[in-house]
Amino acid sequence: MSYRDHVDTPLGRMEVCAGDSGITSLNFVEETSSVNSSSITDEAIRQINQYFDGERRTFNIALDATGTDFQQGVWQALCAIDYGQTCSYQDIAEAIQNPKAVRAVGAANGKNPISIIVPCHRVIGANGALTGYASGVDRKAWLLKHEGSLLF
Repeated sequence: MSYRDHVDTPLGRMEVCAGDSGITSLNFVEETSSVNSSSITDEAIRQINQYFDGERRTFNIALDATGTDFQQGVWQALCAIDYGQTCSYQDIAEAIQNPKAVRAVGAANGKNPISIIVPCHRVIGANGALTGYASGVDRKAWLLKHEGSLLF
């Protein structure tokens, strides 16, 4: 079964999608579709609201994103980046024991279907630049500032 709901955040509306095993996607959307919520989407919305209210730094919810083994490895490494911290694409490539895969890490980062919970916004360029973010560099900057990143 698939479930869907929406949550309004300071950065815009987000759509939460889930299956029976966990969250399959969390992304910013312009338009909303019909709601078919579940206990999993309800819990994700609760935790997202706590995050934006400054009450939550880590997420505790089942994830069920679809991706290649390489993408899954990158997304797992992203989840190890602590709140308020950043790292480079090179750091992620080294964390997954594939130091030459910096560009592939960037591509996998860009395909992350679970924004914020899988914190791809915490990955920056080796020179400290706020490189691409699927939801926009302005949102990335806001999220890093919200988390008290040393960049701000």
